[in-house]
Amino acid sequence: MTPTAFDVVIVGAGIVGAACADEFAQAGLHVAVIEAGQIGGGATAAGMGHIVVMDDSEAQFALTNYSQQLWRTLAAELPPKFLEDTEYEECGTMWVAADEEEMDEVRRKQAFYEQRGVPVEVLDARQLAEAEPNLRPGLAGGLRVPQDGVTYPPCGARFFIEQAQTRGAQLFQGKTVIELTGKGARLSDGSFIAAGFTVNASGSWAPELTPGVNVQKRKGHLVITDRYPGFVRHQLIELGYLKSAHSISTDSVAFNAQPRKTGQILIGSSRQYGVEDKQIDPPILRRMIDRAIEYMPRLAKLSALRTWTGFRAATPDKLPLIGPSAIENLYLATGHEGLGITTSLGTAKLLADQVLKRTPAIPIEPYLPSRSMEDAHA
Repeated sequence: MTPTAFDVVIVGAGIVGAACADEFAQAGLHVAVIEAGQIGGGATAAGMGHIVVMDDSEAQFALTNYSQQLWRTLAAELPPKFLEDTEYEECGTMWVAADEEEMDEVRRKQAFYEQRGVPVEVLDARQLAEAEPNLRPGLAGGLRVPQDGVTYPPCGARFFIEQAQTRGAQLFQGKTVIELTGKGARLSDGSFIAAGFTVNASGSWAPELTPGVNVQKRKGHLVITDRYPGFVRHQLIELGYLKSAHSISTDSVAFNAQPRKTGQILIGSSRQYGVEDKQIDPPILRRMIDRAIEYMPRLAKLSALRTWTGFRAATPDKLPLIGPSAIENLYLATGHEGLGITTSLGTAKLLADQVLKRTPAIPIEPYLPSRSMEDAHA
C-alpha cells in the first residue's frame, strides 16, 4: 500500500462516521472506514433514533434543525427501500406537560420554534388525551412538533456505509486502531493504513485515540417491548426531560417513549456519569421504568423483550466537536451524546465543508474543537 492510498481514513462506523464516509465518498474522495466491532454497535446502538429539533441553545437549534431537514430531504429523494431499511418515520414529537408550570415551557418553546420557522401545535389536556389515549389522565397539555421523526440507528449506520461502499469506500471491519495520526491509522496487527487526512469518529472512545479531547462517557439504558401497534403514536417526552438533560454530573431518568414501525415501543431514558461498567444497573432501570409507567400506566401490562445499555459521548457545553484537532490533518466528529442520530447528516456536511473548502449552510464556529481546547488551556 502506498503512503497515501486513501484520501481519508475514518475511525468508527457508528452513524456519524458512516454519514461522514458517505459524504466524502459522494464528493469523490477515496475513503477507508475502520470499525473494531459491529456497524452502529457502539454509541449508535445506545441512541433512541429520535430525529428532533432542539432548543437548548441557538447553536444546538441550528445544527439539529439543519440536520432534520437533511433527513427529510433524504427520505423524500431515496426509494421506499430506504424507509424500510432504516425504519425512518416522520411521527412527530409530543412534549408532554404535566402541569401549568410546564405549559409555560410549552408556550416558550412554541414561540422559539415559530420565530425560526419550525411548525408546532399546542394541545390542551383534551387534545393531548385524544392524540395519545394511553397517557395518564390529568396531564395539562403538550407541544407537537410534526416534522420530527424516528429511525432505527444501527440500520441507518449500515445504510450509509453501504451507500459509501457503492461509491468506492472500503470498510475494514473487525480491525482495532491503536494509533491515529493525521497521516493514517495503525492497527493492532502492526499494519498502517495511510491517508491524506483522518477523522476520529469513535464516539466516547475518541480520547483514547486523540488524548485531550474533552469527551466523557454517559451511560444510558433502553428497553424495548413486544409488538403493540398504535399504543404510542408520537415520540413522547416529558418536559421534565429538559431539566434532567441539563445535568452534567448527576444520574437522572425521564419519561421518553418511541413508537417503532414494528409496533414495538422503545422506552428511555437514563443518564449516568462516571460509570465504566456496561452491565444493567437495576436501581436506575427500575427508576426509568417507574417513570414511564407514571406517565403511561398501561405500560405495566406490556411485555419487555430486551434491555441494554450503551455509552454516549458527552461534551461540557452539549455541542459536538466537528473540525480539526490539535494534530495536523486529524479531524474530530464526536461528542454528540444523545443527538448523534439527528445530527449525523449535518455533521458530515459541516466536516466535508471544512476539508473541501465549501461554504457551509450554517456557521461552523460553535462546533469547532478549538473551543474545547481553549477552555482546557484557560
